Amino acid sequence: MSDETFSIETPIFDPATAEARFTYRLGALTFTEELKFPPLPKGAPIDHPVFKRLLALTAAVLGVSYFKLKAPLEIEAPELAFTETERALILDIYENGMGEFYARNALNRFGKLSLATGLAKAPLPPIRLKDRALSLVGGGKDSLVSISLLDAAGIEFAPFAVNPKGPIFESVTRLNRIPVFVRRLLDPEMIRLSRESGYYNGHVPATAINSLIAALAAVLFGYNRIVLSNERSASEGNLEFDGRPVNHQYSKSWGFEKMLSVVIKDMTGGGLDYFSLLRPYSEARIAELFARTSRFDDVFSSCNRNFTIERNKGPLWCGECPKCHFVFLILAPWMDKDRLTAIFRQNLLDRPAHLASFRDLTGLTGHKPWECVGEILEAAASVYRVSQNGEWASDAIPKTLRPELEAFYGARRLQSAWVELMRDGGEHLIPPDLFRAVNAHAA
Repeated sequence: MSDETFSIETPIFDPATAEARFTYRLGALTFTEELKFPPLPKGAPIDHPVFKRLLALTAAVLGVSYFKLKAPLEIEAPELAFTETERALILDIYENGMGEFYARNALNRFGKLSLATGLAKAPLPPIRLKDRALSLVGGGKDSLVSISLLDAAGIEFAPFAVNPKGPIFESVTRLNRIPVFVRRLLDPEMIRLSRESGYYNGHVPATAINSLIAALAAVLFGYNRIVLSNERSASEGNLEFDGRPVNHQYSKSWGFEKMLSVVIKDMTGGGLDYFSLLRPYSEARIAELFARTSRFDDVFSSCNRNFTIERNKGPLWCGECPKCHFVFLILAPWMDKDRLTAIFRQNLLDRPAHLASFRDLTGLTGHKPWECVGEILEAAASVYRVSQNGEWASDAIPKTLRPELEAFYGARRLQSAWVELMRDGGEHLIPPDLFRAVNAHAA
């Protein structure tokens, strides 16, 4: 095999240990990754063609973590066979899903990658799964809104996470539901090489990876719905590179959700649905839903800098990154100052040193930060909103940015943007029965 080829080998699943092994080759380098599932239930469909195809597709998607070391143009999986739709999904993940990685490493790859696999033509026999949902939990406000809505609507579900950390553990304990947790063990040699000169490193589409692992778990343990918590603003890109828009949250976008949903539904003969429960909502609307309860105030976190903590030992929010700034901002219109500052242990809207970060978030300078944050106009409208609230108006961020935002956007546009943020969208893949049940609790 050429040094310019990335090869995906046939994955192996051991039912005795409930472990999956994935092997990859990059020139002379070989890597092996493992997934460790909970003990399997009796009759788990490990020999069903759907599970075997899904395992192969998961192998292809997990491979991005090893592919990125050299990012060659040629990808091959000679022992694996996929339909044309599945092949298109894989290429989309290696192109658009890796868009930020290419942009930040100045690599031109769009439209240049080749994927050599076998071609699967015949539809697979359908698989029957229990009528219950697997809901991905990330420890932040969005997934906690989803599980709160499912809980309120009386929907049978289990929380799901890959390599759960402190905020996830603590949030799940408050649900009184048995979770499904999977351990993902990356090859340590890949991690070591990613820090060495001569190799690339950077962002991979984590939501795509976790979604495929969740699909495996859904089939193994019998869940017919995979529920995500991706809001409509996740579709906004960060910048243009190599002739295409690049989006840090690409695998959370509406376009990707539709693509993966079709692949999963076709592969399972309609047996497994994949959708985001929050797709109709803006980040501001989700913040309003989250603020209705203080149930998770002391345990939730979406700060990437502090997400390696175990069981909340240490601060949940660093207070310095754009993600902390955005979450504080989006909650400020819905929480009183005492409650919000107690969550973050400081007032992030009254720190002049953060002005540059808030200018980026609101579109006043440069491009949107490489973080899972809302739309720039959404952030701008939120700053403008809190600048009109006597409790926050005199704080450094709203006081300084209000005239800048009025000059850049105009007061009328900022006001109308806020009204639109509170209007639920109609684009989503939520099954009608579930939408009706949940929507009554989101009104």
